[in-house]
Amino acid sequence: MTSKTVERWLADGERVPHARNREDACAALGVDEEVIWPQVVRDKLKTGHDRELVQAYPYRSACPSTVWGKLVADTTADLYFAGYTNYFLWLEQPNFAATLRAKLEAGCRVRFLLGDPEGEVTKQRETIEETALSVSTRIRITLESLRSLGPIEGLETRYSAPLDAINHVSLSVFRFDSEVLVTPHLARLVGHDSPLMHLRRQGPAGMFDRFAEHAEELWTRGVSAELSL
Repeated sequence: MTSKTVERWLADGERVPHARNREDACAALGVDEEVIWPQVVRDKLKTGHDRELVQAYPYRSACPSTVWGKLVADTTADLYFAGYTNYFLWLEQPNFAATLRAKLEAGCRVRFLLGDPEGEVTKQRETIEETALSVSTRIRITLESLRSLGPIEGLETRYSAPLDAINHVSLSVFRFDSEVLVTPHLARLVGHDSPLMHLRRQGPAGMFDRFAEHAEELWTRGVSAELSL
């Protein structure tokens, strides 16, 4: 094995050599396999539903914006944003409005489940967070951003039902076809300070399905949010 061969493997993050070649390369470099090909090691350790966990982050803000961007870009059928405000999407994703419009025009279903800006749970959350930009303000900014898209087929927006609001505000689910990003909100922390899990569906009744079904249940009982006002 030549040094140039090893260099080619290291330069191409998508290229994973066979097990024997990985062993030889690690021996030549004097490092463990997980240092060079950590995903291979993680895949070896995962069994059953554990295989659905792509990555976990201690903070939502630790998940690179490029991960969100790629998930949105790769989605063809179902984009579902079930955060309580969803406000951060326009801040962190470049030209997000144009991206949504392109997805809608391509026939992708796009849904936003928001908290009711006038709801009791929203008011309670504002008291808990004590942030300069209140929860209801962030929701209204999201509504205005959605209104700016104009009437376009495939865009749906709802508020979570009053009885579901407490469950909605405590768990955000963002679906991209067969992948989800999930944020359980901890105590008084705002969304970007709470942890995040990236899941990819591998089969029925796994972690992906559990969170996706939760989000669908909230959507089913949700109340239509009027965007034309």
